[in-house]
Order: sequence, then C-alpha cells, then structure tokens
Amino acid sequence: MTKDNTARIETNNFTPVACRPFVKWVGGKSQLLPSLLNRIPARFNRYFEPFVGGGALFFALQPQQAFLSDINNDLINAYKVVQTQVAPLIRDLKKHKYESDYYYSIRNVDRLPIFQRWSPVRRASRLIFLNKTCFNGLYRVNSRGLFNTPFGRYTNPTIVDEENLRACSAALQTASLRTGPFDEVKKMAKKNDFVYFDPPYVPLSVTSYFTSYSAAGFDLAMQRLLFETCCALDRQGVKFMLSNSSAPFVLDLYKPFKVELIAASRAINSVGSKRGKVQEVIVTNY
Repeated sequence: MTKDNTARIETNNFTPVACRPFVKWVGGKSQLLPSLLNRIPARFNRYFEPFVGGGALFFALQPQQAFLSDINNDLINAYKVVQTQVAPLIRDLKKHKYESDYYYSIRNVDRLPIFQRWSPVRRASRLIFLNKTCFNGLYRVNSRGLFNTPFGRYTNPTIVDEENLRACSAALQTASLRTGPFDEVKKMAKKNDFVYFDPPYVPLSVTSYFTSYSAAGFDLAMQRLLFETCCALDRQGVKFMLSNSSAPFVLDLYKPFKVELIAASRAINSVGSKRGKVQEVIVTNY
C-alpha cells in the first residue's frame, strides 16, 4: 500500500485488519500482490473491482469506499453473508465433513428443487465448503450453471477458518456488494476513482482456455468489450489497472495504454510439472 493511501485510511479513523481471501479463486492475485500494490495510484477517491473473485487486492488495500461486483451470484452472496452474517456462516460451516460421498451430495444439491429454498447462509456455506474441498479449489460450472468440479484429495483441508472469516467480515463492513456485468462500472465510476480489472485471462494456447466461472463464459468478444470499457473510463478521467495474460491479442489490444510484463506462477494445471513461471501483463492508464 502506498504512503498516500495509508494516510487516507488513517484520517478516516479506519484501521485495516490482517486478512486474506476466504475463497481460493482461479486467477487469484495473492502471489502478484507486491506487483499490484506497487502500481496503485498514489491518490484516488473510490475503489471499484468488477471481477472481485477472491478479492486479494481489496483485502490488502481495504479502501473505505469500495464497490465490489461479479457476474457470479453465488460468489457475491457469499461476500454478503461474510459481511453481515459471519457468525451463522461459521456455525453452518462446522457441520460439513470432508468425505467424498458427502461432497458429491452437497455439490449436486443445485440440481434439486429444494436448493431454491436454501437460505443465503446455507448457500454461502456450501460454496466455501466446495471451494475448500474440490479439485484445485476450481470454481467451475457447466452450461446450465451447475457446479461440476470433482472431489479434491487433501490431507486435512481447512473448511472453517473462523479467525480469517471474522477478519474478512470486518474488512467488508463499508463495502458495497452487487451482482452484475463488469461494464456497468462505466455508469458508476467518476473522475479520480480507481478501477481494478482482473478478468478471465485470454488463453496462451488453445488447450488452456478456462472461462467457466459462469454459464455464459468469457470469450474474445467480451475481452474487446472490456477494452472498450477501459477506454470509456479513461475518457471519464477514471484511473484503471488491469491484469491479463501476455497473449499477443492482449498486447496488441492494449497498445494505447501502459503495458508492463511481469512473471507469475501458473496455478491451474493438472500436471504439476507444467505449473511454472509465465508472463502476465499489468495495464494502467496513469
């Protein structure tokens, strides 16, 4: 966090709490935090994150005026429950057990009519349980929006991280949370606000494309719409930072802005030997 942002938080009588993302998310930015924090604008008004995912940058910055959103309604529901009902959530999480048959019974409940009557707390508990016990922590849905990641093999997964959940709840108290498409930020962000985009990445190869965070997916047309959104924000005087892969498509698309290459670890691959360093980009307009 920059010195200026630290001062801004202190003058609002707000003390950041030590916490980390309460879910593991594909493309999560915990490992890239130093690179991201070093590029945060020295001064900005409000903070927007339209692809919140695990929220690593938000939890590191903890700006008082934050607007967090995502197209994934289950994820945003979990954020709202952590924000306002963390104690009931913790109690429900303690009911889960790490067993294969139990896992599939919880995973497949969204195929049943009864799931529509589940409370927000129970839905959030299910998402966090599946996230902690599924293969690679991979949130993936099929074309009907049904969670379909298989059971993961772990030694002793932490299903209930009570201390961190309470810390995340404290960090989220002043945040605005909503489900919606990323381009709606154009209507909300004003001059001198700051937007961080962490979209599903453009694939580096035809075999690496993963966009199933929602049933709609995220194709190259959506990537172009994201670029157009960045251009609109730039014209409005809004500061933005964007993460993406170093695919030629991305490098060519974002030529009008500042593009920096950084090294990152490849986290999603079923073959351990193929999880190595790759180049990613950070794009800024300041």
